[in-house]
Amino acid sequence: MKAIRFSPRFAIALIPAVFATTLGASAVAGEYDAIKTAAGAEFFDKECHRCHSVDADRASYGPLLTGVIGRKAGSFEGYPYSEALKSANFTWTAGAIRAWMEDNDGLVPGTKMRHVGVDDATVQDFIVTYLASISE
Repeated sequence: MKAIRFSPRFAIALIPAVFATTLGASAVAGEYDAIKTAAGAEFFDKECHRCHSVDADRASYGPLLTGVIGRKAGSFEGYPYSEALKSANFTWTAGAIRAWMEDNDGLVPGTKMRHVGVDDATVQDFIVTYLASISE
């Protein structure tokens, strides 16, 4: 019988699989969520941070987005929303935020916010994951 030899590269390549098997699916899922959250923070900085803050001590043009998921649309106290958004009858959910990012004028005609245009579903997912992490 011939002995099987593993190269160091092959052994290194197996480490993540062994690690994942040892820790179980929940740890892998937790790591995946952490990666999605970190990516979402980066995309938020690129796409949203020009106008929105997640820090109540930092002034921004748009409303604070900490705690946005679960908040009634147009209800952040002290922000001068358009009449269209003030009268919008929905709560910010992951789906509503995705729809807003893709076509905010289509979701709420008459809003004063310029068109966002984040069309990439993966980028939307990352941003929503980040916003969910700061809405708990």
